[in-house]
Amino acid sequence: MKKNIVSPSASLAAMCLATLVAGCVAPPPPPPRYVVVRPPPVYMSPLPTAAVAYSSPVVMPVISVYIDPPMVQPEPIAVRWAPPAMLVEVPPLSPFPLAVWTGGYWDWHDRWVWSAGRWMAPPQLGYGWVQPYYEHRDNAVLFVSGYWSAPGLRFVPPPLGISIAFAAPGVGVVAGLPPIGPQGVFVPPPPGSRPGLIVPAPIGTPPAVVTSAPPVTNVGMRIQNTTINNNNNNITNNVTNIANTRNFTVTAPAGVTASGKPFEAAVPAAAHLAAALPPVMRLEAPVPVSTKPVAAFMSGRTPVALPAAQVVRSAPSIGTLSAPSAASVQRPEPEHRQAALSPAASPEAPRMSRVSDERIEAARQSNVQQAAHHAQRPPERFAGHAQPPQRQAIRPSTGSHPGERPKPEHKKE
Repeated sequence: MKKNIVSPSASLAAMCLATLVAGCVAPPPPPPRYVVVRPPPVYMSPLPTAAVAYSSPVVMPVISVYIDPPMVQPEPIAVRWAPPAMLVEVPPLSPFPLAVWTGGYWDWHDRWVWSAGRWMAPPQLGYGWVQPYYEHRDNAVLFVSGYWSAPGLRFVPPPLGISIAFAAPGVGVVAGLPPIGPQGVFVPPPPGSRPGLIVPAPIGTPPAVVTSAPPVTNVGMRIQNTTINNNNNNITNNVTNIANTRNFTVTAPAGVTASGKPFEAAVPAAAHLAAALPPVMRLEAPVPVSTKPVAAFMSGRTPVALPAAQVVRSAPSIGTLSAPSAASVQRPEPEHRQAALSPAASPEAPRMSRVSDERIEAARQSNVQQAAHHAQRPPERFAGHAQPPQRQAIRPSTGSHPGERPKPEHKKE
């Protein structure tokens, strides 16, 4: 058999040929690159926008009643939502000496109801009026209604750690927003404010102090007195004695009020004087349809029959307090109060700018109808009598303050 013999030179030639053939194969082309060319920015002036005017939230109809205040401190209750913003209620002239303006605040009766203000005589000699108590604690509101306090007794706030049951709302009652603001004592916000907001304040502050302040849309408005309070950013411990306080200072930084402007004003500590100041947002409290007072709320007791809700009227404001200075307005004290305070016993009030006579007269004229309704209120209790005693039976001593216990007369031998 004949074998095929391949010479080494032939093998070398074949390898060279294969190498040349392999070198002739071109590699695949790289993937295409896409370059995005952005056009240069073109400046366009913004379209003009119209100024947005603040409109107060829709105020739902409210139930307005006269409440017969208890003669002892009521038990606190817990409510899951904050009281509404304050309403405007201008007091009429005091009908008799030593009369106390009570009410004009949000009370609880299976819902937040308006406790209409009225002039009352203390149930017994020496009794004093205690303002309602609101406290933001653990995302709820602790509430104590206003009441008459016996001589020598002081209000005791609900202690920390106490277990307080939540008050059940009435059938069909729609709950509101939980309190929005710092933990601690507060009063409801000014009329027309954003629902849920609260205004930190010292214990015993009349809610009417904020009725002349502008509406607020953010947290930040506060009420202070001349006493140094222990405050911080989270908790407001306003445990102070305001018995000698003549004025409160209501402050709000920029961006808190509806106008966005800062606000600061001095307001009288007396509830009837604070309620008489011209409001910024005039949302008038309805006059109760019945002159018969209802009993104060008490947990576990059968709910009282409440009247139908009434529409809140919105009247033009007498003036605005959009951005006053620190020395703000104060309504002059009534004549009966000036007569009760002698020059020697009356301490000098802080220097404040006065409201013009025109604004005072306009405020009075605009509330003639409301004052007439208040004048028709039922007679109040006074030591078991339907009418207060004659003036000669109780005479305040020279320099005494309305509400203080008058000194007994000494018969001459």
